[in-house]
Amino acid sequence: MATAELILKQGRIATGDPHRPRVDAVAIQDGRFRAVGTEAEVMAWKGADTRVIDLGGRTVIPGLIDSHIHTIRGGLNYNLELRWDGVPSLADALRRLRAQAQRTPPPQWVRVVGGWNEFQFAEKRLPTLEELNAAAPETPVFVLYLYGLALLNGAALRAVGYTKDTPNPPGGEIQRDKQGHPTGLLIARPNASILYSTLAKGPRLSYEDQVNSTRHFMRELNRLGLTSVIDAGGGFQNYPDDYRVIEELHAQGLLTVRIAYNLFTQKPRGELEDFRRWTATTTPGQGDAFYRLNGAGEMLVFSAADFEDFLEPRPDLPATLEDELEAVVRHLAEHRWPFRLHATYDESITRFLDVFERVNRDVPFQGLKWWFDHAETISPRNLERTRALGGGIAIQNRMSFQGEHFLARYGAEAAAHAPPIRGMLELGIPVGAGTDATRVSSYNPWVSLYWLVTGTTVGGQALRPPTQRMSREEALRLYTEGSAWFSGEEKDKGRIAEGRLADLAVLSGDYFSVPEEEIKHLESVLTLVDGKVVHGSGGFAPLAPPLPPVSPGWSPVTLGGGGASAAGPAPSARAHVHAHPHPHPHPHGSLLTGPWDRGCDCFVF
Repeated sequence: MATAELILKQGRIATGDPHRPRVDAVAIQDGRFRAVGTEAEVMAWKGADTRVIDLGGRTVIPGLIDSHIHTIRGGLNYNLELRWDGVPSLADALRRLRAQAQRTPPPQWVRVVGGWNEFQFAEKRLPTLEELNAAAPETPVFVLYLYGLALLNGAALRAVGYTKDTPNPPGGEIQRDKQGHPTGLLIARPNASILYSTLAKGPRLSYEDQVNSTRHFMRELNRLGLTSVIDAGGGFQNYPDDYRVIEELHAQGLLTVRIAYNLFTQKPRGELEDFRRWTATTTPGQGDAFYRLNGAGEMLVFSAADFEDFLEPRPDLPATLEDELEAVVRHLAEHRWPFRLHATYDESITRFLDVFERVNRDVPFQGLKWWFDHAETISPRNLERTRALGGGIAIQNRMSFQGEHFLARYGAEAAAHAPPIRGMLELGIPVGAGTDATRVSSYNPWVSLYWLVTGTTVGGQALRPPTQRMSREEALRLYTEGSAWFSGEEKDKGRIAEGRLADLAVLSGDYFSVPEEEIKHLESVLTLVDGKVVHGSGGFAPLAPPLPPVSPGWSPVTLGGGGASAAGPAPSARAHVHAHPHPHPHPHGSLLTGPWDRGCDCFVF
């Protein structure tokens, strides 16, 4: 009988396999599970060279899979970003920002990008521009707020060159005082191009530091139990230039997260040209189990981008949408390229499906994987149409961070079904879970699982009634086998079962029994990818391979500012949960105060 390289025993192993949902032990050989069962059954695989790890009764789950995240771009920037994920008060957040500003050398910026909102703070408000300038009088500071706003201190305005003479760019507003000078507030109206293009003006890390940053970001994902992701591309993520780092790490065998990536067009009105070039030079599935091309999207054509800023009204998409989208989708279908499409609003989805159905009549979708991302307001009728075309839906917990604003604009009934996950599952539509990190949502899957189970935002606002929430088992299934469908790997991933890839996470607590509020504070104490330890903490720490020190040395990650607080404080330390009482949550408080108080201190959402 063959022997195993590794045996894990004395675990409470949730396999995800309905035929054998709980086991005690597993044996691993050549990156796959070879035996899954009782300790007696599995120990039969022990040989002279087999390593045996006693799990001490800890809960084990299949490795988590985020079906929509921007890992490649996030890795390039991870060491640059100060995280406010889970920080319980604005005062704490500003202290972190002040400390980082003092450590950050010119011409670098302090950047707070995603994973937070004001409802998590005890103060229930955003920082003012006066507070940002007091915390960092000389160091540029850029604070991104959801999909709607960016706050820049005076040093950042000088760094990006915005003056009285700078015109508003298309799709955005530079707010000005009574004399016409920029105040430091940028408003996405109707889309976020002004926010992201301004962020892109900041200094980048050197190539060597980007490699280091990506390695540390992957290890951070491993700490949270993630073993696979599907990268949705992203703005300012050019292929192949911005993929050099991840490809070098793959070539060196240093990936600790499996990545299936989608190609995201970067050229308005040049999208078909991009996809023609890519379909001529590469093929979906090209790569291996660690790094492989997954298909097209989430941006297929810019005219179909129904931007999801719930601070603003739903955008009206241009009349050119149908022709431009049909040309791209027809080309992808003819070349059998899987595709995904960002789709927030039902009104947009109706138009998208009209196009898909027209293409399907000429080039059948049957056997071709395609899906919508997000779909917060998709209707029952459009769910039926999606199912008829064989599509899936990748859902994320964007409502964890924007739920209060969605509630104020669209009401409680709409918020209770945003998105209608229960309806998707009842129709048999493939559904995978994720975060859409990193620019708005936290990359922490446990915050997302908490939202799936409780229907509650990071600020404590309950949105979904019990009938629309997931059981813990259902939520976990969406994050494992459900997400594996979207990379075509549902037979290899998502379960702890014989023959499947040996990816798993040993948890810090029992996900199935801890109080609901503690779900978002879980993490992995031992993570395996391909049967190898990629993360360990506590007693398992010596098993994990070492990482190089964080570089550059001034990075927020060196002080735990790169996401160590992503799960938030311990339950006993959290601020009182506040359900915002106002009919329209006002997200900015009084942003223009002190030296900036030269004009109106409010703006219309």
